[in-house]
Amino acid sequence: MKKKILTGVVVVGILFLLALPKLNLFSSKDEQGPAAGSAQPKLPVEAIVLKPERLDNKLVITGSVLPNESLEIKSEISGKISRIHFREGKRVKRGDLLVEINDDELEAQLTKERHNKKLNEDNEFRQRKLLEKDAISQEEYDNALNRLNVTNADIRLLEAQWEKTKIRAPFDGTIGLRFVSEGAFINSSTVIATLYNLSPAKIEFAVPGRYSTQVQPGKKIFFTIENDARVLEGEVYAIEPQIDANTRTLRVRALADNTGNILLPGQFVRVELILQTIDNAILVPSEAVVPELSGHKVYLSKAGKATEVKVEIGLRTDRSVEIVTGLNQGDTLITTGMLQMRNGLDVVLTKVQ
Repeated sequence: MKKKILTGVVVVGILFLLALPKLNLFSSKDEQGPAAGSAQPKLPVEAIVLKPERLDNKLVITGSVLPNESLEIKSEISGKISRIHFREGKRVKRGDLLVEINDDELEAQLTKERHNKKLNEDNEFRQRKLLEKDAISQEEYDNALNRLNVTNADIRLLEAQWEKTKIRAPFDGTIGLRFVSEGAFINSSTVIATLYNLSPAKIEFAVPGRYSTQVQPGKKIFFTIENDARVLEGEVYAIEPQIDANTRTLRVRALADNTGNILLPGQFVRVELILQTIDNAILVPSEAVVPELSGHKVYLSKAGKATEVKVEIGLRTDRSVEIVTGLNQGDTLITTGMLQMRNGLDVVLTKVQ
């Protein structure tokens, strides 16, 4: 029995000794892992080849639509409305009769003065003939002539007052909702309705004061309105000659075609105003520019290595940055791996655009 146990122990010991080389329990640290001096793996990155592009320095602001012309229709005199000639929401032409105010009293006064005029004309004629025969004095004739002239002036005054009882459209446009009815008594403060001229439409917006020298009449704007994907176009025609002291902004107005009447007064618009256009700008992705205390830098791929280049930046867009100095057309710019990037690092390009 003891011989069997001893034999088993000896066998296990022999097997353990045979397995030692495979376990590497006594191998040195230099023999573990990769061999000393082996090459470090290259960093995979993406890059783009730089080429000149068109850059529009755009200012994006909000604004609103104004009518070309608008007017609250009111009466110059007090009186009772005898007739309304327009229909709400319909177009009218300049000079069209919109509202009539009761003019019975004025017509009666006009009739009276016209009769007086006829009488005074006859009297002036007789007095003139008598004056020619030296039958009356010059003073008597002058009195007759003065009465005629006064009557003519009274008639012109009454005719002007009578004309005010007829309210006419001062320009072509569309009548809005009316607020009075026939038979209503109105005065000079009563709003009857509002007249709008909607074509062309005016686009009003405000730009920061620092851009005041870059905004000039004739500049194009592009804008969109709510719930409409179309990009519409307008042209700046007027600029407020002062900057608002409270908001430090400059008010600007542009004209836009509104043939289909899709632009309504009060609508919200998103305006893009092109301040400057650069035809041969060098643009790089924003993520490729690394900020530093002394400025900015980027990395170029040259002969399989990352090369650090100091740059001066210019305009910014949503995704790109203009490089003013430091880069040239045809340079291969690294756009990924910025956190691991350093000057002289070995890189391999996985994608080049």
